[in-house]
Formats: sequence, structure tokens, C-alpha cells
Amino acid sequence: MSSLQEDVVREHLKTIYDPELGISIIDLGLVYGIDIKDGDVTVRMTLTSPACPLGGVIQAQVHQALTKIPWVKNPSVQLVWSPRWDPTTMCSEDAKMELGIL
Repeated sequence: MSSLQEDVVREHLKTIYDPELGISIIDLGLVYGIDIKDGDVTVRMTLTSPACPLGGVIQAQVHQALTKIPWVKNPSVQLVWSPRWDPTTMCSEDAKMELGIL
């Protein structure tokens, strides 16, 4: 995987916003990893809560964003719960300011 390909994926994912918080999933730190191999792209991510009522919507948006990248052949989204999402350590500085953490 090239860092350029990962940057392209991250830019596409940055357009997806948590519907309740109005902050991108990248800035919230919800994306834990991106695996790229021969056009197969797997995004490992979490949600703000395991009980997030819009989790399916967010997953679908991530999958759809990946399909818009021409070289992605097989996009997939893997939900993980470890480590547990912590906005105080995982959010970008901008997201922390929007959430009132800073």
C-alpha cells in the first residue's frame, strides 16, 4: 500500500460526517486503519457507541465513498470495538474544540 493511496481513501472518508455530532469520521478518530492490497480496501473503524442507532448508515456511507475511488475493486468496512473510542485522545484538535473538550 502506498501512503498516497491511503491519503486518497482518507480524503474520501473525510466527507462522511457523524449525523449526530456533525463532525467527520476522520476528525472524530473513528477510523482505526485502512488496509489496501491490489484494489481491495478494508476500512477498520468504530462508532461513537456500540448502540449507535445510525451505525448502519455510516457504514453504508463509508462503503459508498470507497466505491467512488476508481482503483478500488473490493471495498469493505470492518467494525471493531477495541480499543474503545475515546474523544479525548482520538479526535483531532478541531473536533475536540467543536465538542468542547479543549
